[in-house]
Amino acid sequence: MQDWLTMSAAQLGRGIDAGEIDPLALTETYLAAIDAHPATARIYTQVTRDRALAEAKAAQDRAKSGLRRSPLDGVPLSWKDLFDSADVGTESGSDLLKGRVPDRDALVLETATAMGAVCLGKTHMSELAFSGLGLNPIKETPPCVNDPDAVPGGSSSGAAASVAFGLAAGAIGSDTGGSVRIPSAWNDLVGLKTTSGRVSLEGVVPLCLKFDTIGPLARTVEDAALMLALVEGSAAAPDLEGASVEGKRFADLRTVAQDDLAPEVAAAHAAALDKLREAGADIVPLEVPELPEAMVLSPILFTTEAYGLWKDVIEAAPHLMFPEILARFRSGAEFAGADYVAAWAKLEQVRMIWDQAVAGFDAVLAPTAPILPPNLARLQSDHDYYVTSNLMALRNTRIGNLMGICALSLPTGTPSCGLQVIGQPNCEEALLRVGAGVEAALA
Repeated sequence: MQDWLTMSAAQLGRGIDAGEIDPLALTETYLAAIDAHPATARIYTQVTRDRALAEAKAAQDRAKSGLRRSPLDGVPLSWKDLFDSADVGTESGSDLLKGRVPDRDALVLETATAMGAVCLGKTHMSELAFSGLGLNPIKETPPCVNDPDAVPGGSSSGAAASVAFGLAAGAIGSDTGGSVRIPSAWNDLVGLKTTSGRVSLEGVVPLCLKFDTIGPLARTVEDAALMLALVEGSAAAPDLEGASVEGKRFADLRTVAQDDLAPEVAAAHAAALDKLREAGADIVPLEVPELPEAMVLSPILFTTEAYGLWKDVIEAAPHLMFPEILARFRSGAEFAGADYVAAWAKLEQVRMIWDQAVAGFDAVLAPTAPILPPNLARLQSDHDYYVTSNLMALRNTRIGNLMGICALSLPTGTPSCGLQVIGQPNCEEALLRVGAGVEAALA
């Protein structure tokens, strides 16, 4: 049964379907692992034991009756603490929301539950989801699986840790500027950023509504595909059978994405591209000279909306916040409404140029994060190091959010070095199939 903690969610689902894995025993195994792990309090805000056991028992009954609702019916998952959960605290990593207890589930949690998923509990995160590092001195900072002295990436930090440390078969997180992909990369997982607007945000604590997206953190691309179907209420996932990169044409994004890479990241990226070429892919260098024009708009676009949504709550009790996060929110007050409107107009222009530049490729490739996980202690004592590390961590993933597309982060085989595979807007199915081919080539 211990192998269950390392199996993919898809494998667990197939085992349940074949009658080889009992959903109730599976959930009890995960709960026992959660109870025994020394870092559980740093990973989970709350373990929803009674709910998990009740859902597992229902999944057990369905499996015995041949009435399973989805390939992941009976598989235990964790949920980032910004998804509302009925009668369970949902505080989005902030004491500003301390004691907040919703009376119903977020729509995605409700939908996944209806499809048979088992909710293990809620996971820690960066405060109000506004950091790519995963550092949260107000609540808890989850561990990084590759470096006990480093941060795990954020803001879906506990989500990544729950999967990486074998305390959930998969996790649901959110991604506004990289919050699924960065912790996935730094913890050697697969992370899917969906297209803005594809997955419902109803009942999800917001950060920037124009950029917030929902996505899975998983062990495999197949798991990510099944988890996307799960939160959308679909019993069918994209067909990944026989996926390959042979004959595929990829762009290797050079503009912005490969500036100032950590040596380990640069080496991992080059090695990953070599493996793809060996597997039959054609890789073409790509420059998009207009991309920096979009990148410099980030402070206006993200902080203005974030502060606009949270200003009244923040200013009623600013002393409750981690000062670095507070300062980042307040920077949104520096811009006028005219600046914000002009920035969006400019971004739409660059998006059209991007769409034309990448139209002939099956996907665009880039390192997921240009740096390795920064040191936790130094982040708390060195302001400049914190600001620089946070901006660098988010730089490459933010390209995807600004361009309005979907994207995957895949492990390269080098610890904490991910390969970002960028697709087209609302083309998650095609991206997942390409990603499965990339995953096979990198294995």
